[in-house]
Amino acid sequence: MPVEVGTILEGEVVGITNFGAFVLLPGGETGLVHISEISEEYVKDVNQFLKTSDRVSVKVISVDSKGKIGLSIKQTKPAQGRVPDKAQARRKAHGTFEDRLARFMKESEERLQSLRRNTDAKRGGRGGPSRRNDW
Repeated sequence: MPVEVGTILEGEVVGITNFGAFVLLPGGETGLVHISEISEEYVKDVNQFLKTSDRVSVKVISVDSKGKIGLSIKQTKPAQGRVPDKAQARRKAHGTFEDRLARFMKESEERLQSLRRNTDAKRGGRGGPSRRNDW
C-alpha cells in the first residue's frame, strides 16, 4: 500500500535517536518523526515522550523521491487544540513577505524623498560666492 501525504496512520515506534523516532507503518515501511514534530511543547529528549514499541498515531507530511517518509505526531491532534507555530504567528502579525516588502519599499521611498528635500535646502548656499565677510 503506497503511503500518501496527509494520511493518518497507526504505527509502532521501532527506534529512537537524538533527532527523532522511527515508526513502523502498516505495510512494513518505516518513517521518521523528527524531534520537532513530536509535541507542541519543547522536546529536549525524545525518550521523555516516546519509548520503543509504543503505538502512535502519525500523519504523513512528506515522501521524497528516495522513498523517505516524514511523519508528524503533533499534526494528528485537532487544529483548535494546537498552538500555531512561530512562522504562522509571525505571518499573522506582520503579513506575508510580499506585504512586508511593499511596506519596506514605500517607507524607503519616503525616506529618500525626505533626504532629497533636506539636501536640496542645504545646497542653497553652496557653490556660489562666499557668505563670509572678509574685512
